[in-house]
Amino acid sequence: QVQLVESGGGLVQPGGSVRLSCAASGSISSINVMAWDRQPPGKQRELVATISTSTGSTNYANSVKGRFTISRDNDKNTVYLQMNSLSPKDTAVYYCNAARGVFRFWGQGTQVTVSS
Repeated sequence: QVQLVESGGGLVQPGGSVRLSCAASGSISSINVMAWDRQPPGKQRELVATISTSTGSTNYANSVKGRFTISRDNDKNTVYLQMNSLSPKDTAVYYCNAARGVFRFWGQGTQVTVSS
């Protein structure tokens, strides 16, 4: 199996920045895509950003373009989500996930709260 452990969440002021980390372990050699999703309170989970593990190409939701950056350190088997210019609308549980063939693996989630 694949295990994903997220870290870096917490409380941040509007306009501030947070970097989330996702460390992958287990059977990770065949993972094709890593991604971050988020679930705001009372809303459905939504895709935030993706990155190809082979090419490094990235995609972002329109709501975070220009503010969030997804990156990967292959040597450390870690994916990051740098979040800048945060607003209360970004408050959510953020989930790291990985795709391997038809399977998708999820982290436990980390809470990010943007509030003054």
